[in-house]
Amino acid sequence: MATKEEHVRKPEWLKIKLNTNENYTGLKKMMREKNLHTVCEEARCPNIHECWAVRRTATFMILGDVCTRACRFCAVKTGLPSELDWKEPERVADSVQLMNLKHAVITAVARDDLKDGGAEVFAETVRAVRRKNPFTSIEVLPSDMGGIEENLKMLMDARPDILNHNIETVRRLTPRVRARAKYERSLEFLRRAKEMQPDIPTKSSLMVGLGETKEEIIETMDDLRANNVDIMTIGQYLQPTKKHLKVVKYYTPQEFEELREIGLSKGFSHVEAGPLVRSSYHADEQVNAATKQMRDKENA
Repeated sequence: MATKEEHVRKPEWLKIKLNTNENYTGLKKMMREKNLHTVCEEARCPNIHECWAVRRTATFMILGDVCTRACRFCAVKTGLPSELDWKEPERVADSVQLMNLKHAVITAVARDDLKDGGAEVFAETVRAVRRKNPFTSIEVLPSDMGGIEENLKMLMDARPDILNHNIETVRRLTPRVRARAKYERSLEFLRRAKEMQPDIPTKSSLMVGLGETKEEIIETMDDLRANNVDIMTIGQYLQPTKKHLKVVKYYTPQEFEELREIGLSKGFSHVEAGPLVRSSYHADEQVNAATKQMRDKENA
């Protein structure tokens, strides 16, 4: 662990391989032409080159590119959002079709300025993608939508293939790391989603390197499993700018592997853990693993 005065040097295993082939440049061009935002770009995801250039996957960010929250780990712009764009769902659906995606991830900025937290546009985007891409699995990654049950129900009624909501950090660090969000409210959000649609897998993600202890990470795993979360991803926090929280510790690949094994022993159907793992990383593999486990339980 480093003191506040020390600068923690980025280790070798966090060096990113850049790949700007035709898939990458073509996808970037299409996003601009369709006036679409991706969390890959807005949140400065370290895997953008692998996902865009090699796997040809992307995480669409709807409801604009300005968030009403100012979480101290996130690079997405904060401020007063623009008006809702009701043509956005169709543009996302068209883009999924053009990209021929097998699995589409749809996330959004937090819209605390809206009574429904953006649930109606979110749900319509799921339906639009489904209409034009019946064989594409759909993952949604919403904020807690103010913790209002009706908002979550509106989204779950659209029947996404997987509901992802990130716990982000351990209980103790939540007030410092996440603006307006609450640890218990996130757990309740995940629990309610499973109660509403028991057959839809739920998922959550944890960042490490913010000063949490191993015991606190394990406690978070237990809390997620107690609320019937199926999939967990664990990745290294990286400081997006000097204005954001500093990295306290860089975990080694071996430590991530140990956390993955602990998570699997807790009963998660799939655990993705690694220095560059993010919530949507290899999302197609995660939903397949969760679906298979559910079918195995039904057939047992």
